[in-house]
Amino acid sequence: MLTSITSPAWRASSHRVEFRFGRETGAPWGAAMQSRAPWSVEWVFKRNSAFAPRQVLWFYASLCVLSLGLASVFWLRGASMVMPFAWIELLLVGAALVVYARHAADGERIALKGDRLTVENTSGSRVRRVAFQPAWVRVEPRHGDRSMIDLSGQGQRISVGRFVRPELRVQLAEELRWALRRWQQRAGRGAQREEPPAVQPDAAAGVPTGVKDAS
Repeated sequence: MLTSITSPAWRASSHRVEFRFGRETGAPWGAAMQSRAPWSVEWVFKRNSAFAPRQVLWFYASLCVLSLGLASVFWLRGASMVMPFAWIELLLVGAALVVYARHAADGERIALKGDRLTVENTSGSRVRRVAFQPAWVRVEPRHGDRSMIDLSGQGQRISVGRFVRPELRVQLAEELRWALRRWQQRAGRGAQREEPPAVQPDAAAGVPTGVKDAS
């Protein structure tokens, strides 16, 4: 049977954290303890990019058409050095846009669902995925309130909060802690519902209730 480590003071309180970053699905707070409906919370953060990778491609294509078109006009009029400089310019801009587009889809995804807390960090072509058991996760700042948030447990550790302003990371940490406490409370209630009732002895005969006397 799972034993919840939620403090009695928190059990008695109906205070709820209003999610600013997370998206909660499943049973509402008032019916959460009596419901078996799936409950989950998901946090998704993405890099603040002005252009999506496809938009970057269209922008570069239009830039090539415009730049090469103007260079061709001057080249036909005898300015032969304009065309090489146009190509050099386009190559440099293209390299910069490739670096930008490679990290335009960077992001973080944190999902608390079922019996797993899953964290995914995407940086360019690298994707790091870590799965925790929620009952053993610790949420702590690394070096203070404005630092990255460390999630650790079962010998694993990962930092989150890269795409959140430093002054708002405290609120993200509170959302994560509250969601983990709620998961523990729901898991504890579920274990109590599934535990079979103990057989009570008959007070008069000293025989367990529901068991016939063999004599």
